[in-house]
Amino acid sequence: MSRHLASLNPQQRHAVTTTEGPVLVLAGAGSGKTRVITTRAAYLLERGVPAENVMAVTFTNKAAREMRARLGKLVGKQRAAAMSVGTFHSWCVQLLRAHPEAAGLHPNFTICDAAEQLSVVRGVQRELHGTASPLKPGSLLSRISLLKNRLVSPEQAEDTAADELERFVARAYARYNETLSRQRCVDFDDLLVRGCQLLESNESLRAELGAHHRYVMVDEYQDTNGPQDAIVNALARDHRNLCVVGDDDQAIYAWRGADITRILAFEERFPGSTVVRLETNYRSTAEILAAANRVIACNGERHTKELRSAVGPGEQPRIESCPDEIEEASFLVRDILRSIRLGASAGDIAILYRTQQQPRPIELALREAELPYTLVGGMSWFDRKEVRDVLAYVRLLANPDDESSWLRVANRPPRGLGKTSMDRILAVATERDLPLSQAVQTCLDEGLLSRAAADGAEDLHDTLAELGVNDPGGDMVQRLGSLIDRVDYKVEVERCYPDASVREDRWRAVLEVLDMAENYVTRAKRPRLTEFLDRLSLATNNDNTPDDPEERTSITLMTLHGAKGLEFPVVYLPGVEEALLPHQRAVDEDTIEEERRLMYVGITRARRRLVISCAASRSLYGSRRQSMPSRFLYEMAAAEPPEGWQAARPRSEASAPRRSKPDKPRRKRVRRAESL
Repeated sequence: MSRHLASLNPQQRHAVTTTEGPVLVLAGAGSGKTRVITTRAAYLLERGVPAENVMAVTFTNKAAREMRARLGKLVGKQRAAAMSVGTFHSWCVQLLRAHPEAAGLHPNFTICDAAEQLSVVRGVQRELHGTASPLKPGSLLSRISLLKNRLVSPEQAEDTAADELERFVARAYARYNETLSRQRCVDFDDLLVRGCQLLESNESLRAELGAHHRYVMVDEYQDTNGPQDAIVNALARDHRNLCVVGDDDQAIYAWRGADITRILAFEERFPGSTVVRLETNYRSTAEILAAANRVIACNGERHTKELRSAVGPGEQPRIESCPDEIEEASFLVRDILRSIRLGASAGDIAILYRTQQQPRPIELALREAELPYTLVGGMSWFDRKEVRDVLAYVRLLANPDDESSWLRVANRPPRGLGKTSMDRILAVATERDLPLSQAVQTCLDEGLLSRAAADGAEDLHDTLAELGVNDPGGDMVQRLGSLIDRVDYKVEVERCYPDASVREDRWRAVLEVLDMAENYVTRAKRPRLTEFLDRLSLATNNDNTPDDPEERTSITLMTLHGAKGLEFPVVYLPGVEEALLPHQRAVDEDTIEEERRLMYVGITRARRRLVISCAASRSLYGSRRQSMPSRFLYEMAAAEPPEGWQAARPRSEASAPRRSKPDKPRRKRVRRAESL
């Protein structure tokens, strides 16, 4: 037997050794899917497949790093480096950098992040609707992103619009794309869409890449959106050696374009597929898995499977009902202190919630108890003002037509280029269809700016032209240092932060940009400014996960969506109530099954102890409302709801008389752990 197969169970071994043709690996929570993918790659190499012919794609930088690290231990760092292992976005960046013209892009295109996308969207809204836009910028951007992830073009969106709001979104989508194109920018969705379009429009390139990536493996397949699925299908079209690993019971990202029907219909889409079920869970106790199995079994659209614990028996999950969210937070703190007294560390504990509003009273209670915690999803280093400013300057070296970056730093530090001046420059760019750098020069040539604004614009324009005349390559650190000095950015730090200690901390963050450039140059074979910027952009895209388990020293607070893929010895799930979990939006849109999958994800994050709570009333936007325990609690306990319990109803039925669930034979009421 291969040395790589010895530690696998029979089902894992089957998934690893079935190397030819399409394979669907249904990997339940905690069933060792990463081990299967990495061992399968090692097994392929052992059978003589060249490392460069093996491709493994996943969704987050953290998952890709973990995969590469495991492969390095299995096959050696050099052979692991020869494989194509990374995220969909990173693979598409490499593809588009290698073939920019064929993809309709400028060779030095830049990637705009979420904040820059919002800036573009706000400009589009002002152009289309003035100040009376029917949607908030974030909502409009989400709608545009969803259309891209479903491979719907602006023209198609316009043709299929059902009402005026959808027509507005379609027009905004078209204008948004036009603005990015003029700026020589792409957003994260464009990386996937453009990569997909390039493969479909260039048959020789598709065939070449398909032959190169002869064995394609996809992690978290249930989360693929339209462009990602099309890319995978294009690469595997000829050889059909496609192995996808996923769990339809953990499909919780429909709101960002993931389509569960892809994993449900895999056998129909790929005739002759082999299906392997991984149902042995190496994470959680039997009691926790029994609760998870009972909940998810209530979903109709799923592959049949049931998790079995390799850990054995343990403590029953506990369910606690509290009067309100303040008492719920107090209960959580008391129980956390109990967990710590019983031997848990703060880093072992996670509090997972459905909405971003829930942790406020919990944070207050944790602070009062002097318990350390980390709120995941808070400000990262990349979100700091000074870091964003400096990176905007750096992007302008690579792409002087990046309007979002110009708008951000044109007057940082102040150089006479206020809003009026920038609006005039942008108006010239829009009206005459000019790249921004040419619009600046036109305004200078035609005297369209005040003397102070003209001096500031000319100085910045000349600095960027001089320092960005060619790629700095190995001299990148020196070039970026010169840029920071030339634009006098230290003046901006001194202006914004009068406190000396704060100012010093903020300036250190600026210098860390130079440290990152130095680290990149040291490791890169052929340093390029665009590649450096690509790496920074991709690093900010999906790395909102907490540190590795051994590095956790505080209680983790995060959303249920963010917790997928993680595990903790002790997990608290507060706010498991109707209209919260399941969320009211899911009730309105009849997407309860996805909410049930979210509950399943929450339960299966727990290794040894699971505590669930609900409140009888909760404050929402300044008014208090009564709450009902979630239907998922009764499903989890295989119990009928008590008399008087009411499910959340769609808002459209709010005026209809309330009715309780029809009487049925009652078994158990959900109260505490002993009812499970």
